[in-house]
Amino acid sequence: MTLEATNRQIAALALSLLDLTDLTDDCTPEAIEKLCASARTPHGHTAAICIWPRFVAQARGILGPGSAVKIATVVNFPSGELPVEAVVEETRQAIADGADEIDLVIPYRAFMAGDEQAARTMISAVRQACPAPVLLKTILETGELKDRDLIRSASHIAIQEGADFIKTSTGKVAVNATLEAADIMLTCIRESGRKVGFKPAGGVRTVGDARMYLNLAATIHSPDWPMPSTFRFGASGLLGDIHSVLEGREPVAGATAY
Repeated sequence: MTLEATNRQIAALALSLLDLTDLTDDCTPEAIEKLCASARTPHGHTAAICIWPRFVAQARGILGPGSAVKIATVVNFPSGELPVEAVVEETRQAIADGADEIDLVIPYRAFMAGDEQAARTMISAVRQACPAPVLLKTILETGELKDRDLIRSASHIAIQEGADFIKTSTGKVAVNATLEAADIMLTCIRESGRKVGFKPAGGVRTVGDARMYLNLAATIHSPDWPMPSTFRFGASGLLGDIHSVLEGREPVAGATAY
């Protein structure tokens, strides 16, 4: 990807990096059927769907074993306040049901209160419950952390404890993905020297939004760095705008909450 990439090129790339998400409180089995269908488009498929744990087995039945569209689910979500043992059990059950990727909310309130060990313990325990090739994405809830030093510290801790991705947000709080948080997190990944991915989630609704995050990643890392193994968008509304751009239609007006 170059900084001069066309909107169609950005849209095509964003499609391949999309974790198509439905974490609405009133999500239904019918909505999961539609989500799985939407993840496979005439232009290609999304990287994954991201859904509540209770729907993982259903999604696996629809997508089939070894699907190119991965199944991501959330644990310790959205509060980040469940006991470690409960989160580990939630993780194991989700993997048994067919999850390929686990998006873990760190205990960010405890972390903000100065309990760094709570974050380390949670991430380490869930990491151990995710055998390869299951990916672990850690949600830092950067809009709540707010402070640059806290975001930096949480990023480095997650990387040190074995996260495959660091993710901005649950999409359930007032401030979700921001370019400022992305800058900090992408820089921490570069500083670590490890292959760790980045996932902005919540508020990325248009191909124009996606371009800004991709340009930032390309600047901090390299133009060819963003790929499904290193970069994801967590979004529900972005797919409509991707379709509009790829099909040469006007961008979709309005967007969903995530």
